[in-house]
Amino acid sequence: MPTYSNTNTAAYKNVWVFCEQREGKLMPTDFELISEGRKLADELGVKLCGLLLGHNVEGIAKELGGYGADEVLVADDPLLEVYTTDGYTKVICDTVEDLKPEVLLFGATNIGRDLGPRCAARLHTGLCADCTHLDVDMPLYMDFLKANSTLPENRLDLIAKHTVKVLGEDHDTTRDLKMTRPAFGGHLMASIICPRFRPAMATVRPGVLAKAPFDQAKADAVKVTPVKFQLAESDIHENVKEVVKAAKKLVDLVGADYIVSVGRGISKDVDTGIKLAQELADVLGGVVGGSRVAIDSGWLSADHQVGQTGKTVHPKIYVALGISGSIQHKAGMSDSECIIAVNKNPDAPIFEVADYGITGDLFKVTPLLTEAIKAEKANK
Repeated sequence: MPTYSNTNTAAYKNVWVFCEQREGKLMPTDFELISEGRKLADELGVKLCGLLLGHNVEGIAKELGGYGADEVLVADDPLLEVYTTDGYTKVICDTVEDLKPEVLLFGATNIGRDLGPRCAARLHTGLCADCTHLDVDMPLYMDFLKANSTLPENRLDLIAKHTVKVLGEDHDTTRDLKMTRPAFGGHLMASIICPRFRPAMATVRPGVLAKAPFDQAKADAVKVTPVKFQLAESDIHENVKEVVKAAKKLVDLVGADYIVSVGRGISKDVDTGIKLAQELADVLGGVVGGSRVAIDSGWLSADHQVGQTGKTVHPKIYVALGISGSIQHKAGMSDSECIIAVNKNPDAPIFEVADYGITGDLFKVTPLLTEAIKAEKANK
């Protein structure tokens, strides 16, 4: 392999998204990342490229164009039909070294969390894991900080100058990818840049980014380009004998139109609190979620968690029962179309984002809500 240098950041151009496929089917996270990548590419004034690996997958590449990709790079080989860390890492790293993208995004799926760090280590660049927000454009990033942080005005003014010290020298952050993720167990949010090396790499949590509307004209127009690479069986040290699918019933928070979440407020009678939430969710045709406290306390399993360290949701109606409304929780549900909060504390932060707030005991209020909705449905 020729000598590779990733410190000449000016030599790197374009935004890439690794597009995960399983058994010839693109994953929902691909469309979210392509949609976000379109925004980043526009901010940088470069192309957006999807990177698709597999066997006989060229036929699904066009769909990525419908969500914003300018070009889809396709690496097709029988050895890539089933995911292996070694095989995928070699093809991606060789392609990156050849074509030099400045940004490379992965979904924070099981495969993405395995593949992204391996590629970053081999390419000797930085990777920010489990991101929940991405920006390049400084004014957009400042708008995000003002809306979602508690930084004082003088600190925001300093950040807005888009200059930081790197190894004692001033560094212009204008073209740096600003990657935001939860840190210290979700108690604060950290924004990270990769100033010295390229590509800047990130894994992004499924469900936190909005998917753009599909555009058939763009899908028809997208350029599909085969990637030249070398891959032999000797490059792959795993031997996948069989892929076994195990069915496990998990709550689908990301796809739910109605979510009823519980928090610390159910602590005096957990079983009853969850039962009331489930009854309300059933009447609405939705699912039960929970705050981090509810999950850490063992009241609900981890797939029920809403917030920066859980799932980011966008339901039609979000009901918060006994949830105070920490910054981390609000960041995961504040984009809901309608938020209804029930809390005994009239000063609870959850009321800051609620469309309708009820100050009261959730054990008394929730049954009344359930019966009122039942009655309304019966009248129709």
